Amino acid sequence: MVDVDQVRAIDVHTHAEVAADGHDPMPPHLREAAQRYFRSKDQGLPTAADVAAYYRERGLAAVVFTVDYESESGRPPVANEEVAAAAAAHPDVLIPFASIDPARGEAGAREVRRLVDEHGVRGFKFHPNLQAFFPNDRHAYPIYEAIAEAGVPALFHTGHSGIGAGLPGGGGIRLKYSNPMYVDDVAVDFPELQIVLAHPSFPWQDEALSIALHKPQVFIDLSGWSPKYFPPQLIQYAKTLLKRQMLFGSDYPMITPDRWLADFEQLGFDAETTQLILKDNAVRLLGLKPDSGESAARA
Repeated sequence: MVDVDQVRAIDVHTHAEVAADGHDPMPPHLREAAQRYFRSKDQGLPTAADVAAYYRERGLAAVVFTVDYESESGRPPVANEEVAAAAAAHPDVLIPFASIDPARGEAGAREVRRLVDEHGVRGFKFHPNLQAFFPNDRHAYPIYEAIAEAGVPALFHTGHSGIGAGLPGGGGIRLKYSNPMYVDDVAVDFPELQIVLAHPSFPWQDEALSIALHKPQVFIDLSGWSPKYFPPQLIQYAKTLLKRQMLFGSDYPMITPDRWLADFEQLGFDAETTQLILKDNAVRLLGLKPDSGESAARA
């Protein structure tokens, strides 16, 4: 397990983009469009082990995952087992999440249990745009039930997607699936499930803030955008009412933690709130310290 006293921050949103054997699960036209949108081609396509080396150099820890949308893409994902094995090999810096295509239904629920019990997975990532599903689709509920029973969080991409941006028809990616209000139903139906709304949820930022204000088990990760582009209401709530539900995330390799942290520093957060967002909230969410909930409450 990550020694939280030895890292300066925990990035809750990084991607193992390719497998160790070089397999890329993203179709080439979508890969090229995403790299143009984020101007990230120079960052390359990291494996989970590459993420570990990159974050260790910076004194940071990282949640790492892939995205399973094989039913839509026809391309197998980076194996969840590979991501988990990399985290086991680099436990000082990596925290493994898995991804399960909601189209897998009951079989996906069994996978949740296996990955948690046998591979030490600490959470699950969903990308409604790529997986082409509404988060409140009852077909996915057996998977959520298994995640809730395992006591680990579920992280949902919300808002705009850089994947497909600039292509005719957005490369077939439908933005409607990522309205965070669909995740609100999940939060109601699984009140014991800790949920992360990934990214500033443009154009539904106010909806995301409302959900987190209303439901204390819902967090917001601040990945995918440079903080200098955060809307004013997001900054306001991150500094005040929601400071214990905000999480540092970069979206590496699309955005580097170096850039994100440098831009965040310019926003004028006080030291207490900065500590919560950069590390303490993630420690509590991920259960990285036995007394993390108690220490966060004192913060």
